[in-house]
Amino acid sequence: MSEKIRLIIDTDPGQDDAAAILMAHGLAKRGLIDFMAITVVAGNVDLHHTANNARIICDWAGEKDFPVYAGASKPFLRQLVTAEEVHGKTGLDGAELHEPVCPLQPVHAVPYLIDTLRKADDASITLCPIGPLTNIAQALSLAPDITRAIKKIVLMGGNYFEAGNITPSAEFNFYVDPHAAQIVLQSGAPITILPLDVTHKACITTPRMDVLRNQNNVNGRRLADILQSYERFDTQKFGLEGGPLHDPCAITYTVFPEFFSGKDCNVEVETQSNLTLGACAVDWWGTTGKPVNAYWVTEVNANKMFYELAESIKQLP
Repeated sequence: MSEKIRLIIDTDPGQDDAAAILMAHGLAKRGLIDFMAITVVAGNVDLHHTANNARIICDWAGEKDFPVYAGASKPFLRQLVTAEEVHGKTGLDGAELHEPVCPLQPVHAVPYLIDTLRKADDASITLCPIGPLTNIAQALSLAPDITRAIKKIVLMGGNYFEAGNITPSAEFNFYVDPHAAQIVLQSGAPITILPLDVTHKACITTPRMDVLRNQNNVNGRRLADILQSYERFDTQKFGLEGGPLHDPCAITYTVFPEFFSGKDCNVEVETQSNLTLGACAVDWWGTTGKPVNAYWVTEVNANKMFYELAESIKQLP
């Protein structure tokens, strides 16, 4: 790898977010990324819990001084919709929680993002949002000049070929803040989208959970417990072989894009209709003539992805 990827994760932990954050810490220990910070947004649960959870996960990874910044507590224009029915009241069902040691930084996530990107070289930082896009949209709206420093936005969100997971037509992250999603898509930044179309092909099967559980570390067993709790909802609701590893797909793509394939498309998000709010219009065949604004991922080598997830978790305590 020619240069280490400088990565900021924007997240709303969440069980699969926990897997993604732990994977990122493991990738950093493997020397594959420079994991700069976590910015936190309300989504799967409220901001108090998502901020607490991010800090707890950093403690688990042995990173008790890792920079965590709390951001938006609600979407741009809508009331917050959460997903306690999936992730539990704390957001981390299946894990024993503690009072976090890792401190919450005194700066709001949005000013942190703006300041960091303004000081950065052109196309030098990868943003990986794996929750609602409120923080990223606010930063891009307040400081459009920061786009020049963004190497890529690799985000988990949206759906097109796959049915929605929060409404019949929408994926959760885009539904929670569709206006933010549309702002990000119109920002001009290079964007890769890992939608339900691909994340539903990367599931945490029992053999894969056993690999984690049999690792000689606490975090392997802990993550297996978390994902086992999480998968019950998805297997019952969607008939999948196991819970989809939505957010680890985005983390994996930042380092191993060759595991994935898709297509450059124009993508827009519905912000008006009550029936299809948060749904994506993906111009897969280029019928509208609108300019391409995202790379829409549809395929993943799930075995290779899971191998790298397990190898990364193996680096942790």
